[in-house]
Amino acid sequence: MASNNIVRNILISFASLLTFSACTKVGTTDLGLGLLPSLDYYNTKDTSLEVITMTADYPDTLRVFTGDYHVIGSITDDAVFGTTKATMFFQLKPDYFPFFIPGLTDSLVVDSAVLILSYKGFYGDSTKPVVINVRRIDANTPLRVDSTKYPSNYPELYPMQTDMALAAPYTLDFTHARDSVYNKFEAAVNQIRIPLNMSFANLLMKGYDSNGAYHSDTTLRSYFPGFALSTDPSSNKNVLIQISLLDTNTKLALYYKSTSANTSVYQRDTAVVNFKFSVFDNGDVNFIKRNTAGSEMARHINQNLNDSLVYVQTSPGTMVKIKIPGLKAFKNKIIHRAELLALQVPASTGANSLEPYLLPPNYLFLGAYDSVNKVIRNVPNDFDGITGTATLSHFGGRVQYKSLNGYDNVATYNFSISRYVQGVISRSDSVFDFRILAPVNDSIQFVPPHPYNTNSGVVNYLSTSSGNQPAMGRVRLGGGTHSKFRMRLHIYYSDL
Repeated sequence: MASNNIVRNILISFASLLTFSACTKVGTTDLGLGLLPSLDYYNTKDTSLEVITMTADYPDTLRVFTGDYHVIGSITDDAVFGTTKATMFFQLKPDYFPFFIPGLTDSLVVDSAVLILSYKGFYGDSTKPVVINVRRIDANTPLRVDSTKYPSNYPELYPMQTDMALAAPYTLDFTHARDSVYNKFEAAVNQIRIPLNMSFANLLMKGYDSNGAYHSDTTLRSYFPGFALSTDPSSNKNVLIQISLLDTNTKLALYYKSTSANTSVYQRDTAVVNFKFSVFDNGDVNFIKRNTAGSEMARHINQNLNDSLVYVQTSPGTMVKIKIPGLKAFKNKIIHRAELLALQVPASTGANSLEPYLLPPNYLFLGAYDSVNKVIRNVPNDFDGITGTATLSHFGGRVQYKSLNGYDNVATYNFSISRYVQGVISRSDSVFDFRILAPVNDSIQFVPPHPYNTNSGVVNYLSTSSGNQPAMGRVRLGGGTHSKFRMRLHIYYSDL
């Protein structure tokens, strides 16, 4: 009897294998999604639903937070998306107050002051060096440097004034940007080291003392509000530099010689004191100003209801509005997989083109638009609100490069919305329009999946830890009517 059962199980398994090998291959999914009775046989088919697409401004008041990479630089020759200008303002302070330079003040000899920045990479054209300018924030500026207060893409609303140069223009050669640094005080890599003017170095080490500027955090801010960084576009007008403030590589290093307080022997070895950035009492602002005037994208923003080209720019930037009118009429089926396909439309790559340098975003997000509350929310039942690797792997949004239609390295984005589609056609769930955006620090309304989707939900945050860094990435996608790179909803299904 046992032998007969074994033979029977083998035959059933073999028959099942033949059945499924004859079907279209689909990705991993939950067949039926708990909505339909179990079936013995699936004849898998596929179809595509047309989508209606339009580029729109993304009126996001982006804030570059302390833990994000900050950006300086400019992009002025991007004929497709327009110009970008990025500047940053920040404070570095000693570890304690009242602060003093160790040793006897009268014997102190100033060696140098160096602004050291943690270099995290670039976006754009790195074939040319770029000149970095360091200036002082004007002490009369009425606004305190505070990233939680100032939207990054509206510098004209909160202007930060500067009053003097603190260093000679510094030339950053990208071929040596990641070189190692070895000296008496540290062994490091990825540092931008900008020597400051000797007059400013003397002020920091001999002009300021614990009774004046260094008496407290407040007094130092009144004497020296902080640093302002920008680049000179005449050196390289098509590159953005990434800098981390929280990295230990970022600091103000004060090098000096002094006589020790407990000996008359002159100490000729150089000592160093570092001012660093603190999340508790330092301030920082990163302004990133976009200007689309005269660009190709400007002719498409809010213009064509069913455009063949749509444009997504990392925040602060643009997004795509999407409608899928055929979904309501789609008859009840077993949905194996439903995915929204978004494909890059390659641009010219001639000798003067910036396309090889201005790469697509690492991550796009697909959200449903709640027209009642006028907010972007999660796609029902598919996006669970956790922006971790596992979620992004299932839901989609990570860029993948493929060879398509005679082009190599075409950026593609797939979004899995199988459960949403199954709910619409099987339960008559609400039909939403969609939004595609390239998030940095964005918030969405998260509503739990069925059957707990009746509550109002909570705010969920998309962050740079799983998405994009500020201003890094832009992509031109095929719209719903593009002839070669058409955006569409591709569905694998079986009839009931």
